[in-house]
Amino acid sequence: MTQHNPNLELVSNTAALNDATSNLGATEALLQAVEVRTERLAERHRRISARIQIPHTIEQVWQVLTDYETLADFIPNLARSHRLEHPAGGIRLEQVGTQRLLNFNFSARVILDLEEKFPQEINFQMVEGDFKDFSGHWCLQPCSLADQAGTNLEYIVQILPKRTMPISVIERRLSRDMQINLVAIHQRVVKLFTA
Repeated sequence: MTQHNPNLELVSNTAALNDATSNLGATEALLQAVEVRTERLAERHRRISARIQIPHTIEQVWQVLTDYETLADFIPNLARSHRLEHPAGGIRLEQVGTQRLLNFNFSARVILDLEEKFPQEINFQMVEGDFKDFSGHWCLQPCSLADQAGTNLEYIVQILPKRTMPISVIERRLSRDMQINLVAIHQRVVKLFTA
C-alpha cells in the first residue's frame, strides 16, 4: 500500500503557472504512486485495475466522481461525458474518449448504465458502444493518511474489444490512461477541497 506523501500536494493554479516544473514533478510522482494490475480473463478479455490514495474524505471523492457532466473538463482523453435519459429512471451516461494510437486518431464511444451504492461503490455496465464488453466499478474505502481522513480509490474495468482493435495496444493504452485518470481525479479533489 502506498503511503501519502504531503510533498505531492498540488499547488494552486496561480502557483502552478509560475512553477510548472514543480507541478510536473508532482504529477509524475502521483503517476508513480498509482498501482495498476492487469489480469487476462480470456484470449482478448482483460480486467485492469488501478488504485490511488487521495488525502480527502470519501464524500469529497464521491462528489467529484458523480459530477458526471464535468468529468470531461478535467479527465484527459475524455472528450464528452453527459447524462442521458434512462428508460427505468436510473443513471445512464454517454462517454466519448479520444486519443492518438499508432499515428491514428482513435475515438471510442460507450453508453453506460450506472448503479451508485453510496459511499462505497459505483458499478457500470456498457449497454451500447464500441467494445464487446466494457464494465466495472469504482470502489472507495476510507483510510488514514498523515493523521487525516483519506480515501483508497480503485477503478476496475473489464474490457473485451472488437476484433478490429488489437488487444495488446488497447491493454497498454487503457492501463496508462487509468493511471492518468486517477491522478486527474486526485488533483481535482485536492483543488476543490483544499483550503
